[in-house]
Amino acid sequence: KYTAFKTDRLSFHPKRPWILASLHNGVIQLWDYRMCTLIDKFDEHDGPVRGIDFHKQQPLFVSGGDDYKIKVWNYKLRRCLFTLLGHLDYIRTTFFHHDYPWILSASDDQTIRIWNWQSRTCVCVLTGHNHYVMCAQFHPSEDLVVSASLDQTVRVWDISGEFLCRWPTHITPFCIITPFNNKSKAWELDTCRGHYNNVSCAVFHPRQELILSNSEDKSIRVWDMSKRTGVQTFRRDHDRFWVLGAHPNLNLFAAGHDSGMLVFKLERERPAYAVYGNMLYYVKDRFLRQLDFSSSKDTAVMQLRSGSKFPVFSMSYNPAENAVLLCTRATNLENSTYDLYSIPKESDSQNPDAPEGKRSSGLTAVWVARNRFAVLDRMHSLLIKNLKNEIVKKVQVPSCEEIFYAGTGSLLLRDADGVTLFDVQQKRSLATVKIAKVKYVVWSADTSHVALLAKHGMY
Repeated sequence: KYTAFKTDRLSFHPKRPWILASLHNGVIQLWDYRMCTLIDKFDEHDGPVRGIDFHKQQPLFVSGGDDYKIKVWNYKLRRCLFTLLGHLDYIRTTFFHHDYPWILSASDDQTIRIWNWQSRTCVCVLTGHNHYVMCAQFHPSEDLVVSASLDQTVRVWDISGEFLCRWPTHITPFCIITPFNNKSKAWELDTCRGHYNNVSCAVFHPRQELILSNSEDKSIRVWDMSKRTGVQTFRRDHDRFWVLGAHPNLNLFAAGHDSGMLVFKLERERPAYAVYGNMLYYVKDRFLRQLDFSSSKDTAVMQLRSGSKFPVFSMSYNPAENAVLLCTRATNLENSTYDLYSIPKESDSQNPDAPEGKRSSGLTAVWVARNRFAVLDRMHSLLIKNLKNEIVKKVQVPSCEEIFYAGTGSLLLRDADGVTLFDVQQKRSLATVKIAKVKYVVWSADTSHVALLAKHGMY
């Protein structure tokens, strides 16, 4: 999460790991969302900044604020290039056109304006709404603009006039209006119900049949468009959500709330995998696959059990028994599960077998011996189980958040402060290192050295 003020608008950079946040206190912040670092800030607006947008090719972004001003900035030069004046009330949104040198703005003065940022002039004023225009956007491929207003209408505007296509630098303001008529209508297809306060923003997923919405009820909800049902919910305890942003190319979303913003993914993209010798085992499309490093042969060895709507989070492989533990991490951690499978010795790669697995609840499951594995349960206890999935021992580790493989009979336990090497048989800690938020553990072949990978470092 970032910032410390109410975030009014967000914009992802199309290529760099950057995001712009326009704040209610008048400041625009540029963040590197990978490193969680503030790169720059711009503070020439007087009052809240409600519109922000990166240009897709040029080192530019545009902003619009409650001071009635539209500003075009060069982030390389770290300054405002010019200001566009013309609106008579708060500016709600500002967007660049995907091809032409245009900026689209919507305002509480009940108008929509198209500006040529190269000639720095207004080329079109769209009038027709009789209340605040809360948002206006260009169609991604057609010569259309869509707008939404507090007059309770959504309007579609045709901007294909010759003066715009042939003379985009024309300084005379023109008005083009395509009102709804008997041949042009919009129908309400369905309603997604679940929020219990004002819904602030809703966006389509760029590549999946999903809708994301956020609300003053302090939640973000994900909806399945085909089933018209909610599939995920994210909550904050003390902050109302106001705006959503979707990355144009990556599986990333951003949400602005009362005290800042957060950047998140809907699902884990890194596949669950395990390496043994020259073999890589990994999960893809409900199959366990095997990649031979020496021959580059990639085959499906097993079909996985269906029934979980969450992807496999982690894997632990047992070469002695040719068995595998597959862990699934639910949004509500208490609903997380693991599956114990014996991999078939012979299988048709075109139509692999689907063996019956043993499923139980647990946050993480890791092998600790040939015929024993450890499970971190939802009560943060260690359960030692056999190949029949039966509990043979229970160890209390109250502060443990995650467990990792650490050789036969040992585990690495992660808590809020660091990582501890734990002897399962003797039930005691052997060593501790203070490294916070370790996400991945990689051992050398002889388990004499280990690499600990955190979000922003490797140790």
